[in-house]
Amino acid sequence: MTEEVIDQSPPPPDPDPIQNPNPAIHPRRVPFEHGLLPIQNLLFTDPIQTLAPIKQKLTSSATNNRVGSPAISEALSISSDHARLVLETLASVLHSETDPLVVAKPEEVDSIGADVRDLVLFMYVQSYKKLMPRTHKDSAAVADVWPSASAFDGYLSALSPIQARSLVSLGSACSLWLSVRNDFNVEKMLIEGGSLVRSNSRRFMPSPADEEAHQLSYLQKHIANIISLLADPVEGEGDESSVLSLESFEHIRFLLHFGDKGSDVPSLSQTTPFFKNSNPAMPAVPVPASQVHDWLLKMIASAMENISDRISGKENGPSNASGQEAATAVASEALNKVSSNDRGPCIIEGVSKTSLFKQASDLKGRSVKVANCHDSVIYLLAPLRYATVYGCSDSTIVLGAAGKAVRVEHCERVHVIAATKRICIANCRECVFFLGVNQRPLIVGDNHKLQVAPYNTFYSDLEKHMTEVGIVPTINRWNESLALGAVDPHDSLSHPNGASDKQSESASSMDPNQFTNFLIPNWFAGEALGSTKDNPFPLPAAYIAVQQTSLKNLEETRQSLRETPLEDNRKRELTTAFHMHFKDWLYATGNIRQLYCLQGD
Repeated sequence: MTEEVIDQSPPPPDPDPIQNPNPAIHPRRVPFEHGLLPIQNLLFTDPIQTLAPIKQKLTSSATNNRVGSPAISEALSISSDHARLVLETLASVLHSETDPLVVAKPEEVDSIGADVRDLVLFMYVQSYKKLMPRTHKDSAAVADVWPSASAFDGYLSALSPIQARSLVSLGSACSLWLSVRNDFNVEKMLIEGGSLVRSNSRRFMPSPADEEAHQLSYLQKHIANIISLLADPVEGEGDESSVLSLESFEHIRFLLHFGDKGSDVPSLSQTTPFFKNSNPAMPAVPVPASQVHDWLLKMIASAMENISDRISGKENGPSNASGQEAATAVASEALNKVSSNDRGPCIIEGVSKTSLFKQASDLKGRSVKVANCHDSVIYLLAPLRYATVYGCSDSTIVLGAAGKAVRVEHCERVHVIAATKRICIANCRECVFFLGVNQRPLIVGDNHKLQVAPYNTFYSDLEKHMTEVGIVPTINRWNESLALGAVDPHDSLSHPNGASDKQSESASSMDPNQFTNFLIPNWFAGEALGSTKDNPFPLPAAYIAVQQTSLKNLEETRQSLRETPLEDNRKRELTTAFHMHFKDWLYATGNIRQLYCLQGD
């Protein structure tokens, strides 16, 4: 079941940049969602007073207004590893797909560096405080639908993730039965190597409208400082006099999106009253920073008014159902309904006790958020930009190829299988991550008993999707995680003194003997099969050796069964035993429900 969380009213008409010089304005959510780092030297209590001299220091050491890791490390007094992390994180959230940092090869990142203006804006937004997680409008009704036990309360189910994984050996034994009976169609049942256990730590992700309003409010409060950091002083004038060039003004796109319905204004010079008539063949004349500030403030105020109307309209809508009716509505929501708008991400929320499959034609290269899903298996086999997994429990989530970043937050006993350029894991418990990742996995916040392992699956279009979004299969840094602070300084909660000095608990590497491949059924591929026939990320030698040993033992057992002379009644007994163990495995792991769900699709 899925729960709609965003406004379904028709979006406003697409603005014409020529006829309407004031296009719709929205905050760029990406820097706020994927660009925040809990590095102490990036947290400024007074950003404008601190960043102004840092900007001057960076500018003095810049080449073509760009700075690399050494200059960043020196200016911010951070380690070279953290300076590299700053550049990689900035690259993942930049507004320009053609920026040299975005298209740089891994070995070029440190030398190419970042534009000072983008870097200063990136450092400024580190002062942003996230919106508090919301509760459901009828939490009592939801409690009737969702389980109440939580790992955070110390009540663990009898079956731990490691124990569940051990059941894979039973699945291997069942494949012997398949071999004996030559009934290979039943192999489709072996979809997942182990299910997880039940829990409920309900953290409801804020609605997109609430998040947008919160981000607009932040920008409204800080836009004067932001413009000041982008502006240049006027020689001979007072300290209060500064101007903004068109080139510097274009960098405001890092924080603000101009346009609507998925469109973007190609050039801000033709949408502003102060740069509109500039000759493209001539450098635009800088304009007073105060003029730019007043215009942006007016635009942000208008956007806040529009989003406020949407939120109030939604809250005042007809939602007076009784608790029982609300619970029924949650429980009976259409499974395959994915909420989205043209600008924001696709949102999959509230999937419970079932399986969900989405492919490229469903997601169309977008960003996606998977929130508050429980005891389910979710396949998102598509090329993606960003992916967020939030507040899920006891589930397996397969992400196709995420070219920018993946963030997994507030999850319990979740298996995440992801091919991505970078991943951030925050505030998770007893989760396992099977990764094909080009950059070091980032671990922040209050985590407990995390495991990382090499990527363990494939589907027919995987390599095609990886190429589309720029993931390199020969680079996999799955076991090089970088742990930062145990406290998220960007949340809106208060923390005890000294808590921010503690480091987050890192992740352990999975024992090769516990590692198994995850089989994605090929009937998902439909009629057009892609070229990927195997896992594109090479496995480490230790994992390969264990797999080869397991395959050898399996084949020897199969051969022994074939060669053992058995009477017909003993063959029937053996087949019955295999059948019963296989059925017990399906029910014990929850795969029987997944099998029914997928056959129903």
